[in-house]
Formats: sequence, C-alpha cells, structure tokens
Amino acid sequence: MSTEKIKQASAWIKDAETVVAFTGAGISTRSGIPDFRSPHSGLWENADPMRVASLSGFRKNPQAFFDWVRPLVVAKRNAKPNPAHIALVDLENNGKLKTVITQNTDSLHLRAGNSNVIELHGHMRTATCIYCFQKYDNEPFIDAYLADGTITKCEKCGGTLKPDVILFEEQLPYAAVQAAKEAARSADVMLVIGTSLEVAPASDIPVLAQRNGAKVIIINQEAPLMARPDLLVLGDCADILPNIVKELEKIPS
Repeated sequence: MSTEKIKQASAWIKDAETVVAFTGAGISTRSGIPDFRSPHSGLWENADPMRVASLSGFRKNPQAFFDWVRPLVVAKRNAKPNPAHIALVDLENNGKLKTVITQNTDSLHLRAGNSNVIELHGHMRTATCIYCFQKYDNEPFIDAYLADGTITKCEKCGGTLKPDVILFEEQLPYAAVQAAKEAARSADVMLVIGTSLEVAPASDIPVLAQRNGAKVIIINQEAPLMARPDLLVLGDCADILPNIVKELEKIPS
C-alpha cells in the first residue's frame, strides 16, 4: 500500500465538493461474497454464464439458475459490511460522498448505512414473475428456497418468480442508469472500487465522470481496463479505504 498515493487520494477528496463511489464485486470479498472472475474462486469458474445467468437460460431452465445461485444467496445472507463499506459511510457522514453507484446485488452498502445507493444490476429484495410481471417481496421466498429448495411460483398466473437482479441479455434499469450518469457528471472525484471494469455499459460510468472533469481514483487488487485513471492504488480496498479516511481526518479544515 503506497502511503503517498493514500495521501494524494485524501487530498483530492478533501478539496472536492462532490465525491461519487463506483463499486464492484471486489468491495464485498472481505465480507465472504466471492467475485465472478478470480481464478479458482470466481463464480464463473465452474459455470457457463449464458446457461445459468442469462434471461433465455432462466426462461428455459430456471432450476439451473437457482442451483447455481443458492451458495451465493447463502453467502449474501451471512455477509456483513466490511471496513471498505464502513469507510464509505464515514465519507458520507463527513459530507464528501454524495452517491454510491454499485454493480453489486448484495445490499451491503444500504446495510452499512449509505443513504443514496444506485444499484445498477438490481438486488434480491424483490422478485418479479417472468410472465405477468407481478412483483413480490422476495424475502419470504428466499427463506423457503434455502430451507428446502422451493422455487416459488406467481400467485396470479403460476409463472416462475425471478429475483430482481439483472441477468445477461437484460437491459439495465433505465432510471438507475440515468441517475448514475447524472451522479458521474456531478462528481469532482470518483472512487472506483473493487471492479475490473469489464462489464459494459456500467464500465462506461467512470469514463463519463473523467470526461466531465472528475479525478478518477481506482482502488483494486489488479489494474482494471480503464486506460488512464488519475490515480491507481493497488491492494485490498478493505485496507486502503479506511486508511484514506484516516488520512483525510488529519488534513486541517
């Protein structure tokens, strides 16, 4: 972990009026939730994404999706916000962080206490029938599913209920995308945390922020695909973000 980079990130945040965070799966690995692409542990290691996590695959064989996602649901149920999530709450409480844009579906930012969270890839708190589009609170169905593997059907038409996470072949929610773009345009500093920036169109958000004058700080285990971030801090975000907050608190007002 580079002390100089920590100091630089803190100085930029101190001078900023509006900080926006853009987070990916890497921010939640310390909470026990696996990411998608890490060798030997990623969720795609032993699964075909188009078979188990696409809309057409879900319609054809929902059982394959539910079998694949079950360990992930257990991990999310057991997960607690880690120091990286808490650091973002600290940044919000000190008036700097205005918005969290996340690709994650684990709700950990909300559970940690951030108040303005844009969930680009949806969440599992609700579910929608794939035929009549009736929406339900998903929590009772998750309990039944984890207890005995029950796949819940719609009370109105009998269709299968799909958790409101975005699968391959689905469009991102329009309102969420527009809100994320607006936040990106308003940012003086964007913190890009725990993401490889491989998934479009979400990966375009940091580029939009930079084009509109924001300094982009990337915090990740590996260098992501963004060509020229203003600052790249390599390492575990659960260590780096708390150190940025501590350094920020040392800077005189």
